Amino acid sequence: MTHSTTDSTPGSNSEAESNSTTLRLILGDQLNASHSWFREKNPHCIYLIAELKQETGYVRHHVQKVCAFFLAMQAFACALEKAGHRVIHLTLDDTAHCTNLPQLLDQVIADYAITAFEFQRPDEYRLLEQLRTYAADLDLPSREVDTEHFLLPFEELPKEFKAGTAHRMEAFYRRMRKRHDILLDNGKPAGGQWNFDKENRESLKADDLDLLPQPLLFANAAGEVLERLERHRIDTFGQAQQQLIWPITRSQSRQLLDYFCEHLLPNFGRFQDAMTRQTGQRWSLYHSRLSFALNAKILHPRQVIDKAIAAWKADPQRISLAQLEGFVRQILGWREFVRGIYWANMPGYEQLNALDARGKLPGYFWNGDTRMRCLRESIGQSLEYAYAHHIQRLMVIGNFCLIAGLDPDAVDNWYLGVYVDAIQWVELPNTRGMSQFADAGLLASKAYAGSGQYIARMSDYCKECHYKVSQRSGPRSCPFNSLYWHFMLRHRERFEANPRVAMIYRNWERQDDATRAAILTQAQDYLAQLEQL
Repeated sequence: MTHSTTDSTPGSNSEAESNSTTLRLILGDQLNASHSWFREKNPHCIYLIAELKQETGYVRHHVQKVCAFFLAMQAFACALEKAGHRVIHLTLDDTAHCTNLPQLLDQVIADYAITAFEFQRPDEYRLLEQLRTYAADLDLPSREVDTEHFLLPFEELPKEFKAGTAHRMEAFYRRMRKRHDILLDNGKPAGGQWNFDKENRESLKADDLDLLPQPLLFANAAGEVLERLERHRIDTFGQAQQQLIWPITRSQSRQLLDYFCEHLLPNFGRFQDAMTRQTGQRWSLYHSRLSFALNAKILHPRQVIDKAIAAWKADPQRISLAQLEGFVRQILGWREFVRGIYWANMPGYEQLNALDARGKLPGYFWNGDTRMRCLRESIGQSLEYAYAHHIQRLMVIGNFCLIAGLDPDAVDNWYLGVYVDAIQWVELPNTRGMSQFADAGLLASKAYAGSGQYIARMSDYCKECHYKVSQRSGPRSCPFNSLYWHFMLRHRERFEANPRVAMIYRNWERQDDATRAAILTQAQDYLAQLEQL
């Protein structure tokens, strides 16, 4: 037990003498210092923050992800204690004997003579069910409270999202803009349009590369956590860092937000879809990398949005509305939208496999060892930093998984494990829905499948690739090209009626028989040797 404001010996007299003691559980993604729980110091209230094998083992995680959460939890426990709250912070050394969260709670409740139990509503279905079941069976008063984080209240989700019903982000985003009066002029969208996405699709040219800023990286000592993970044989993957680069405190998260608004936001929208292999230490381009701080609730989404808007208002010549709107849309629109899709369709969403994809995840997802340059770069960055931006995740890695017909269960588990910001409520709809179309269009109006031409247009990955993006068949042809057509034809009956993709099939029919046969034969060859690509 590493932190407590009282005698750290379970069952000590000082604990037993309390007539009434409430235990409040704080999960690793509930590090919200502004929560109403903390407005008053209550000597009869104990906060529990605990590392637990249950949470390191439900999927195989990137080592940096585990370190980031454990260090942020430790820092939050210290901050609460410094503010005068009673805190129990337990590490794996303290909880190794506990097989799950209920067992740990039983022990703490007994050791500290707890008379009431409270918890913030988890944002993952499995944890919500676990804690609600536990609380219902507990022979103590219990209470579930809101996390006070999201911009659409939990109780209003059923009004916006219906189970098994297709929803579209753009309409939801506009309603949220109006609801929160964000980027509006007299009720109308600022700049005369709701969405500037068409202006935000530039690739990086040679001159642009020289102007890429260095990312703001932190140096949080992770050695003790790494030793603890090894001591308890926690199975992780990815590259470990003795000095963790991710923000773990509110102060660091605010620094990262300030840095984004000052140095990155002016070009964020323009290059938000761009990719390059020539970044060196500037691997995150103009992306904020605030997603871990947001998803751990260290930062509040309105705090982030307001800061970005203030930067735009202070210097609209340097930061155009198109740059700002693209950023606001990600947080106010997309982030809140995928949460709604998640809760409307759970449980069950995690079993959807509309395209009946059954393929095995190739081994290079764990080491980046592939001759496909785009995948080597995107997977390699993911393994090195526990991070890739949304186009790398969607249109490179996810696109490959989609057109190769890989099992969405395996794809989900990889995405949930590899990224530092991945929590199921945000990962699952993005992966199984947006990326893999396994929900048959509940989230997206079409499958986000693409050939190598898209990657060539938005990146320089193809220039030094073993494969030739200009070729659709042959031993050196880009696998994305033939796999794309094989995928589109496998699912022609499902997709052809969609006006957004009907023209694709007309283009296919214009090809001569020999060309079509060569492409499909090449795709079948590649599918038979995915491990060797």
